[in-house]
Amino acid sequence: MTSTNNSFPRKFFTQAIPAKIFHWINIISLFIMLTSGLQIYNANPVFGGRSGLHVPPIFTLGGWLAGGRHWHFAAMWLFSLNLLWYGIYVLISRRWKHRFVSSKDLQALQKTKNPKRLVYAWHRIAYTSIIPILLLALLTGVGMYKPAQFPWITSIFGSWEALRIVHFSSVPLVVLFAIVHSWLGKKAGGSELTESMFW
Repeated sequence: MTSTNNSFPRKFFTQAIPAKIFHWINIISLFIMLTSGLQIYNANPVFGGRSGLHVPPIFTLGGWLAGGRHWHFAAMWLFSLNLLWYGIYVLISRRWKHRFVSSKDLQALQKTKNPKRLVYAWHRIAYTSIIPILLLALLTGVGMYKPAQFPWITSIFGSWEALRIVHFSSVPLVVLFAIVHSWLGKKAGGSELTESMFW
């Protein structure tokens, strides 16, 4: 058994088929939501109004406002249902015991000198923190889409414009999570681990 550059033992990783499917659907749906969301944003930028910062068309999907909305909400349903079935799978398979942060992880950050244990602790913290961010993004998105049907969502944030700002702000947090998630995965098991999530 050889060592990686991170001094962690190298081994072959295998992932369950549901985990692979979940990651692929996530990547595809998030890409569609991001690019179509930028198309929607261009119709009325959050920052600066209609004369505010615009995103170049090469980074957008849909061609116009209605087209962007169609792509965005189609991908939103795909993403939401993917989260739902995978959440049920994690619950039934009891994988949640190894995926989410616990008091032991917080103690490890303070006491352990084991670099691998620290990576796992940070990974579980990141994995846990993304859940409320995704739920917030979905909640604000639904509130913006159907404000008449869900006025209580708008009232929570104070105004429809506040909903837009919170929803837009969730995007860089999700992108940041994806980067950190991938980086920590490589720290824990090298490229073999991250590739095993898809192939």
